[in-house]
Amino acid sequence: MKRILATIPLLVLLGLLSGCGYNTMQANEEAVIAAWGNVESSYQRRADLVPNLVEVVKGYAKHEADTLKAVTEARAKVGSMQVSKDVLNDPASLNKFQQAQGELSSALSRLMVVVEKYPDLKANQNFMDLQKQLEGTENRINVARERYNTSVQLFNTSIRTFPNSLTNSLLLHLKRKEAFKAEEGAKTAPKVKF
Repeated sequence: MKRILATIPLLVLLGLLSGCGYNTMQANEEAVIAAWGNVESSYQRRADLVPNLVEVVKGYAKHEADTLKAVTEARAKVGSMQVSKDVLNDPASLNKFQQAQGELSSALSRLMVVVEKYPDLKANQNFMDLQKQLEGTENRINVARERYNTSVQLFNTSIRTFPNSLTNSLLLHLKRKEAFKAEEGAKTAPKVKF
């Protein structure tokens, strides 16, 4: 009988620990890190495609040097950033990373406007293939960002709800993650002029 009474507190403790959320929070943080890896992978794919796109356009639009230079510099800036998983815990670093990616997006948009001036280039199969690859990559980036934001939301919820919040404050000390935010001015639709 004493043995049974001695195991009751142990069973209660095990029951409490199974509902403390420790493993759930760890799994959710790993999901955030994996989702971030997918975002980085999509950005890397874009960075790898840009030099090829620039070379094709250079062949047709030699005198559009400023635009081509802007794309090349933006890509170099993105490539020079050393981004680790620690960026997830530092909103300033995440913002800096997003700014660099935004500059590359902007430069690519200007490049596409330049391309409109060259009908021969638009008809070139290599350019068309690269443009489709780039468009697909932009879509992948958007999907990866959305999945990352979903993972961040799940993680942030898991560290803030009871009893997980108690476990987090006593044992883990995990901090909220920052989600991707829209770039400045993204709420205003771009004006198209013909």
